[in-house]
Amino acid sequence: MDPLELTLMEAVSALRTRQLGHLEYVQALLAQTERMAPLNAWISRDPERLTAQAKALDQERTEHPKPLTGIPLAIKDNIDTTDLPTTGGTRALLAARPQRNAPVVDDLLQAGALIAGKTNLHELALGGTNHNAVTGACHNPWNPSRISGGSSGGSAVAVAARMVPAALGTDTGASVRLPAALCGVIGFRPTTGRYAAEGMLHLSPTKDTVGPMARSVADVAWLDGCLAHEACDLPHRSLKGLRLGLPRADFFEGADPEVLAVIERSLQALIREGVECVPLEINELNLHNDATGSTLVMFEMVRSLPAYLKQHRMTMDALLAGIGSPDVARLFARQIGGERVTSAAYARAQERRQKLQAVYARHFADHRLDAVAFPTCRMTAPRIGQDDRVLLLGQQMPTFPTLIRNTDPGSNAGLPGISIPVGLTAEGLPVGLELDGAWGSDRHLLRVAAAIERALPPMPRPPGV
Repeated sequence: MDPLELTLMEAVSALRTRQLGHLEYVQALLAQTERMAPLNAWISRDPERLTAQAKALDQERTEHPKPLTGIPLAIKDNIDTTDLPTTGGTRALLAARPQRNAPVVDDLLQAGALIAGKTNLHELALGGTNHNAVTGACHNPWNPSRISGGSSGGSAVAVAARMVPAALGTDTGASVRLPAALCGVIGFRPTTGRYAAEGMLHLSPTKDTVGPMARSVADVAWLDGCLAHEACDLPHRSLKGLRLGLPRADFFEGADPEVLAVIERSLQALIREGVECVPLEINELNLHNDATGSTLVMFEMVRSLPAYLKQHRMTMDALLAGIGSPDVARLFARQIGGERVTSAAYARAQERRQKLQAVYARHFADHRLDAVAFPTCRMTAPRIGQDDRVLLLGQQMPTFPTLIRNTDPGSNAGLPGISIPVGLTAEGLPVGLELDGAWGSDRHLLRVAAAIERALPPMPRPPGV
């Protein structure tokens, strides 16, 4: 048995049946973490504490373990923990110690999980590359010269590189699903409001959500059950008769041909298993979405951040003075300066969000869809350092909007979405297939994702990992 290859649920079983000792498991993960240190997935860890906790569990050997007893999980470093700092990946908060855990962290601890450490992120979670000038770039385990994706890049890398079986990220417009796709793991964004939202360094309280990441859908579903206080088991779902909407004009056009080739092979495999693919034309989607996302985030950000900083007796001026990443600094400069989003613009964006939600609801109902399916990202991971522009189809494109183009609409509508790795390009880089579900259909979406996962070849281990 290779402890590093165990999924979360496999590790739970191995620990519970004593095929694997808690200390043995933790030591294997810690050794892998040291070996993978150049990927820069972590901001803070406490290996001595983790080792002591594992030893204690081996000595206790309770007959009635909790659902996640002894499982080390990574926590994105914008989610509050009392045992480790919550830095947001920014200089002013490097020593910030929250007085209490975020409720989602307490949920996991009460289920028996251990905290493996806090993971690297795009500074203040405000970007898609995880090229952080304060904490350093996070490197993709499939090719360390490439980005991990952001903003939950460290969590995705820790899972993909077998340093932990699962992790928590946060997602505003892409930040769980994008790094999951670029690093070849599962990333789930729940319906907005499904999990407790307190104890986070929020950008946009009406959009932000914690999201679990792992190497199997069953693992993500188990964590979802813990965080949503629902049953964790995932009933079987057949692929036969499952209906997937394919919005080709809105989500497939403009994608890298290599990405599309991997997606199309996957869809053909699903069709052979009985999946029905339904062409979708969502003409109003871009109209409503483009007037929604960034307006909501920018307006809410300059109000939610001061409330969070107040807990640490810190001002916005101190935070701004410590920002190291140029792209993040420019976003703040625009919002604090003359280009700031007005209350009137914010009100219009909220109206557009309601229209966007209505568009999605109508298409799900009219076409009897189980999910909408599309490439999570229109390209594979670009090289580290391409913060402003990336090359796609021979054209230089703005990096952030290009990376989040396909994930952002579902986020703005508050829908559940999951990215599943479906293969590698000729360059050996992962491609993700996103499935978006109707509002509140989280458990159904996870059942659909699990059925699709079973029908596709498993992802290999990244080279060198």
